[in-house]
Parts: sequence; C-alpha cells; structure tokens
Amino acid sequence: MLSFLLWLPVIGASIIGFMPGKAESGQLRQITTVFAVVTFVWTIWLLTQFDLTHAGWQFAEYLPWIKPIGLSYSLAVDGLSLPLLVLNALLTIIAIYSIGENIERPRLYYALLLLINAGITGALVAQNLLLFVIFYEIELIPFYLMIAIWGGEKRNYAATKFLLYTAVSGLLVLAAFLGIGFLNEVISFDYDTISTQGLSLTTQLVLLSVLLVGFGIKVPLVPLHTWLPDAYTEASPAVTILLGGILAKLGTYGLIRFGLQLFPEAWSIVAPGLAIVGTISVLYGALSAIAQRDIKRMVAYSSIGHMGYILVAVAAGTQLSILGAVAQMIGHGLILALLFHLVGIVERKVGTRDLDVLNGLMNPIRGLPLTSGLLIMAGMASAGIPGLVGFVAEFIIFQGSFSTFPIPTLLCIIASGLTAVYFIILLNRTCFGKLDNKLAYYPTVLKSESIPAFVLTAIILFLGIQPNWLLRWIEPTTNLLAVNVNQIEQVAMSPKGYAKRYGLPLASRHNEQLVSN
Repeated sequence: MLSFLLWLPVIGASIIGFMPGKAESGQLRQITTVFAVVTFVWTIWLLTQFDLTHAGWQFAEYLPWIKPIGLSYSLAVDGLSLPLLVLNALLTIIAIYSIGENIERPRLYYALLLLINAGITGALVAQNLLLFVIFYEIELIPFYLMIAIWGGEKRNYAATKFLLYTAVSGLLVLAAFLGIGFLNEVISFDYDTISTQGLSLTTQLVLLSVLLVGFGIKVPLVPLHTWLPDAYTEASPAVTILLGGILAKLGTYGLIRFGLQLFPEAWSIVAPGLAIVGTISVLYGALSAIAQRDIKRMVAYSSIGHMGYILVAVAAGTQLSILGAVAQMIGHGLILALLFHLVGIVERKVGTRDLDVLNGLMNPIRGLPLTSGLLIMAGMASAGIPGLVGFVAEFIIFQGSFSTFPIPTLLCIIASGLTAVYFIILLNRTCFGKLDNKLAYYPTVLKSESIPAFVLTAIILFLGIQPNWLLRWIEPTTNLLAVNVNQIEQVAMSPKGYAKRYGLPLASRHNEQLVSN
C-alpha cells in the first residue's frame, strides 16, 4: 500500500522527464495532475482504512536491503505521519495550479514537483533511520533546482543558502542517527529495534542536542532561521507552498518522532530550554513580520512565529499540547499554502508585492475583489479567529501547555495578538484604500487559479467548525506519546527509579538521599 504511494510519483516524474517527442506545457500539466490526483485519492483511501483504535504502526512493509549497515526498506504510518501524508498529497495538487500554464522548461518543472512529493512521502513513512535520512536529503535537490531556476532576481543566493543550511541539517541528523545505531548492541537502524534506554543520560543529551539543531534548521527555529525569508521570498508560489506547507513540517515531525519519542528522559530535561526557544521564535517572527514591506517576506516571518507554537507545545509534553502541536502542523500548512497561493496571484496580476505600492484591490470593478476576500479569510485563519482551523490548533496548544509552562504560554498568547496586527497592516494596505485607476488594468483571475484557493478555504473553514475530523486521526498516537513521556519522567524523578536505571545502590535512607540529590 505505502510502496504504491511512494513510487507512483517517481514513475510519473520518469514518464514526464523521458517522454519522447516535444510535449506542450498544458499537456505535461495534465499528466502531472493525473499522477498527483491518483496519489491523493490513494492517500484518502488509506485514511479510510486506518484503525482509529490502534495507536501504533499500520500498513507496515518490510524488505531487507543492506544488512551489513543496518539499512532496510521498512515502511509504516501512524496517527502522526498519516495526516501529513494527506497534506503532502493535497498541497502537491495545489502547487501544480499555483503557477501559470506557460512556464519555462515545463518538463523539468513538473518532474521535480512529483519527485518532491515522493521524497516527502518517503521521509514520512520510513521506519528505518538511514532510510529516513536518504529521503530527507534527496528532496533537497529538486527544491534547490526549483528555487535556482524559477526563482526571483536573487534566486541563486537564496538557493545556495537554502542548500547549505538544509545540507548541514541532514548531516547533523545523520550523525545523531549513526550515534544511536552504533551505541546499540544490535547493528540495525530499524525504528522498532532502536532503543536509547541503555545509554547514559549524558550520551542521550548529546545525541538529542545534535538532533535538535538538525531539525531546528529545517523548522526553522531562531536563530537558525536566516535561510527561510530569502528562500520563501525568491521561490515561485508553487515552491513556496511546498516549502512552507510541508517541508518545514518535516522538522517538527522529526522533533516529535526522533526527539520526543526516542529520548523521553533527556527531553524532559531540555524541555524548559526548548519552551524558551519556541517563545523567542514566536515573538521574533511576529515582530519581524510587522516591520516587513514585502508581502511574501511578511508571511515568511509569520511562519517562523507559528512554528514556534509547535515547539512550545511539544516541549510541554502533555496529551493536549502534543495533540495541538500536530493539529497546528496541519492547520498551519493549509493556511500558509492559501496565503502564498493568493500572494502569487496578486504578484502575477498587479506585478508587485510591495505594500507601499499595493492599494485598493478590494475595488469590485477594477480591483481583485475575490482574491482580496480570500486573502482576508486567510489572514483571519492565521490570526486564530474562532471558527477556523488556526483557532482550534492554537487553543489546544495554549490549553495543553499552560500547566507546564505558564509564562511561555502567556507570551505566546500575546504574540498571537501581534499576528492580528501585521495581518491588519497587510489587509489594510493591500485590499482597502483608493485604487489608482490609471494603473488598474489587471488581467482576469483564471478559474484554474481561483479553484485551489476555494478548496483550501473550504477545508480551513470545515476543519475549524468540525475539528474532530482532524483530531480523531491524531489523538490515539499523541496520547501514547504523552503517556510514554510521563512514565519516563516519573521514573527519572523517583530516587528508586533513578537508582535502578543507573545501577546505583539503594540500601539505606542515606543512599536514597544521595540519589535524590
């Protein structure tokens, strides 16, 4: 089942790339759409077959590959990875229609889109640490090419910066995984055979720290974020949708899957520091967004802030906070995709993203009223207005994190108010005011451009009204993660548990006091 989901986009990319003869851009777009839609339908079918009463791995596939180094073709999904698979498949379709039909080098463009889909899918379903790293690194190549070829004026700088940062991220993740594998007695990197409980606490902290930096670059978290504004600003709308909508989520996915789940004891020690870093990211992202004049750059800094919510929630480690973190990953991916899609429409029709130039697009006759209305909707969702998916995720995060980290949570709530500030600035300058009638001769927004925006808006509204349709798939797995973390914390805080864990004597009250100290 999962192999079909993984290899179908690869087959599609191969057909498009090596198709004989000269194919028109519209024809290639249709072929790409067919493969993307079939992938999405297959993902939805997996969703219907998913057992909600089972919190563990499902649809498992295993094939020995390179045994001497512990690499195997091991695939499976759970409530954490399956919703992200659906998001990946959906955003791939949206990305196909987020750029005009007539593009340069369409054969390469559409092939790379499908390869990105396959790479992200592989990373999400991989149950072998080395297999995860392979897909985690492979996807960087198509992203680099898409930024470097179809990006803006500073595309080469942005693409190179993206490649360097994300390559370092992959090397750090690989180093941590190799450390985990080599320190285990069994030479295997399969997720179900990996255990860190036999490692000393110091070793766990070192390995976890390397993972945190590696995945922190991908998220990204402050101060590892500097590649993101440049990459988001220079990339085409389609690439930006995939970058922000799903690629960045691999960072938070890695923090939960390989940080929280593999190192629960060490995680409880570094959690307060992570909450502080997350809060700084939230405040920095919001304040930086207020200062921007480029719409894309404003949304990019907004993304940094919203990803900080996830780190605070995961650091808290409660059932509600982890549930809210995963919901935020999905909700933020949908909202960010809608924002970048609409910004791409504005840029193509008006010719600029400068807030000092844009004005009056809400004008019903000469402006872009439909696009402006959807942009207002997207801004409200990002600001966490009730009735939209952004509110649901943030509310669960705040509720779940407050008991563990009250001050960081309060600061995040304040920062959510700042989100409304910069989106009001964006909407006020872009949508309202007096339209310059001498310049307002904008091309018509095509149905192929508006339909993806309507689809995303409908999903954001539906999940905001009926959040259980999202949470029901996630909750069993996140509850299991929270239970495991809490059990480890209880053992670590207990003197007897600590002594048993590290083989220390505990024969007297004196020894018990020494251990507790």
